[in-house]
Amino acid sequence: MNPFDLMKNLKDVQGQVSKMKEEIEKISETGSSGGNMVQVTMNGKFEVTGVKIDPIAVDPRDVPMLQDLIVAACHNAQEKVQEQIKESAGPMLGGMNLAGLGM
Repeated sequence: MNPFDLMKNLKDVQGQVSKMKEEIEKISETGSSGGNMVQVTMNGKFEVTGVKIDPIAVDPRDVPMLQDLIVAACHNAQEKVQEQIKESAGPMLGGMNLAGLGM
């Protein structure tokens, strides 16, 4: 392969990676559990950016249930973010397996 073609391809890949990063940063998904009693919003970097808890879910006698609902909502949000990443970045990845993202 011609070294100049290789350099051109490398620049194209760098541009695609940069665009993919921008797309991922724009992602925001909300996961829920308990019939929307707990909602967790997560960005494309898998950072939790918001939590909403319906007061009815707050029972001081059953804290473990609330904890489970929060964990389940986080998992739901994470799945949605992963799906968005697959949809937006999938064509650029050309079928590569990103094991760290569960893809």
